[in-house]
Amino acid sequence: MATTQLNKTLGTPTNNYKWTISCWVKRASLGDQTIMSARVDGSNNARLYFNSSNQLSIVDYQSTNKMELVTSSVYRDVGAFYNIVVSSDNSLGSPVTKMYVNGVETTNGTSTQYSQNQANLWNSAIAHYIGQNGASASYYNGLISYFAFVDGTAYDQSYFGEVDSSSGIWKIKTAPSVTYGNNGFLLKMDTSSPGTDTSGKSNTFTASGTPTLTQDNASNNFATMNSIDAGGPSLTFSNGNTTIVSSDNTWRSGFNTIASFKGKWYFEAKYVGSSTNNWIGVIDTGQVNSTSNTGDYKITARSRAYAISQTGQKGNNGSEANWGLSYAQNDIVGVAFDLDNHKIYFSKNGTWQNSGDPTSGSTGTGSMYDLATGYFYMVGSSYYSTSASISYNFGNGFFGTTAVSSSNADAAGHGLFEYAVPTGYFSLNTKNLNTYG
Repeated sequence: MATTQLNKTLGTPTNNYKWTISCWVKRASLGDQTIMSARVDGSNNARLYFNSSNQLSIVDYQSTNKMELVTSSVYRDVGAFYNIVVSSDNSLGSPVTKMYVNGVETTNGTSTQYSQNQANLWNSAIAHYIGQNGASASYYNGLISYFAFVDGTAYDQSYFGEVDSSSGIWKIKTAPSVTYGNNGFLLKMDTSSPGTDTSGKSNTFTASGTPTLTQDNASNNFATMNSIDAGGPSLTFSNGNTTIVSSDNTWRSGFNTIASFKGKWYFEAKYVGSSTNNWIGVIDTGQVNSTSNTGDYKITARSRAYAISQTGQKGNNGSEANWGLSYAQNDIVGVAFDLDNHKIYFSKNGTWQNSGDPTSGSTGTGSMYDLATGYFYMVGSSYYSTSASISYNFGNGFFGTTAVSSSNADAAGHGLFEYAVPTGYFSLNTKNLNTYG
């Protein structure tokens, strides 16, 4: 969301003492960021947020803290969705507010509970915000999906997610079987209007700014670049970690969030900076962090990294040589890497370089390199100079904030790409990884 937010003033609640929040969030950066807030003024406000230590916290402040939970755990994964559920019922003799993350009740380092029948701000007829603290600060940076609020019932985590029987991973229930109450809503954030309420209660939120709507969501997690596993602070990540900008004249490298051992995978990258000092390709995960400073190197120095430069050179194991056509600013490079036949292909604006044919299998027609076998590969990239910048599309449907102009999905129906996905290749997301990876 960056510096955007959704807002609505709620009405008279069904029951002010009972409510539930459930949302699925994917962080793009760390630090103090608000997921949801309710605010009257500086002395009366409530907030669900990641604090500066990356703990999850919820507070209802009415001159003093009427309720506060702060987890003992920290949440620093920028490649995964977290399901956060907060369930509160202070009509009970022993008032209890509980918080769950991915189906597990949290252990809290700080715990202050409501007194019985304490009027609360979360389910009151005041302004509510998703994506900032209500005072135009502490904006959330990342993705929010399937945001549900229930007025009048305290539901536990089982109504919003369940353990996948094969993987053991907590997965979403996209149609929660709940009674929403007067103030309830369900914002899927998967339409052209992210504040649209699909609960049937018509509690639609108004967007301030323009939130980016992507194919990346809680039911199918797409790859992005990884803001906490990269070449130090000289690389700046934005647009949900799909754009990287360099800020110094040293080689720095960045990597994505999904790796695979097998299968055939496709992604696109757009050169948005004016510098030609960029490399794009794949790298063995075991060679990513083999220096004391993560990412402070050029990926082509690695023996199991295979990449193309913006000038059309190929690079691997410290060797670089002329190979294909160069790319200008705003050109799009397509990358198809075949981990079944261990080949890699590169295209320029939809045309495969070196007469490449990603569907040629073991023949490898036009493949730049034969990939070393027996390794997990992830996307790697390198940058040098203050004007080096690339935006990636792993099927998310955007280059930065610009939506793709075409609607090319992979054969499984996932993702949106500018150019056609080669037959037999798939976008890097959790559904495809489960089936083909």
